[in-house]
Formats: sequence, structure tokens, C-alpha cells
Amino acid sequence: MNLHDIDLIEDGAETETEYYEAIQRAINEGTAWKFQGSYGRTMMDAIRSGYCLLGRHRTQDYYGNVIPSRDDVQAGTKGSYDYVVHMQGQEWADTMGDLS
Repeated sequence: MNLHDIDLIEDGAETETEYYEAIQRAINEGTAWKFQGSYGRTMMDAIRSGYCLLGRHRTQDYYGNVIPSRDDVQAGTKGSYDYVVHMQGQEWADTMGDLS
């Protein structure tokens, strides 16, 4: 997670897409789950609302709780590619799914 993404998440981005792309990159990297609680809540809110997918790899939060990967959850459930397609559409899901 880079400083630019932290600024976009904390101070707001110019567009909704830019904001959620920063969150998706934080989710994908995995280390932000160990940051202060507001980061975890922000990432989980984005996943629950279908704007972001779970990361590509399973990780842990600060307390050692396992955060599953997008492949660990059933298709169509929160955090999966299919859930994002259902909530935001194919193009959005492809954009989020392609981020590193």
C-alpha cells in the first residue's frame, strides 16, 4: 500500500472509482488488515457493499483472525467476483479484479 492510496482513502478521492481502486489495492496487498481499525472497517464496508473483492491471497488481521481470499468463499457470496458482478456489474468487477 503506497502513500498515495492512503491519502485517497483517508482524505477522499476525486472519483468513486479512484477511491475504491485504492481500497482494492489495499485489500490485495493484505498488510492494511493490520493497520488501525478504521482501515479494516473501510475495507469490509467496500466488500459488503460489493465495490471490492477479497484479496487474491488469504491473510490475517492484527488479532490473527483469518481474512479469506476471494477464492476461499463461494461464488456469489460477499467478497467473491460474482458478488461484485451482481452488485456493480461486469465492467466494475473486471476493473477491481485486474488491480494488483
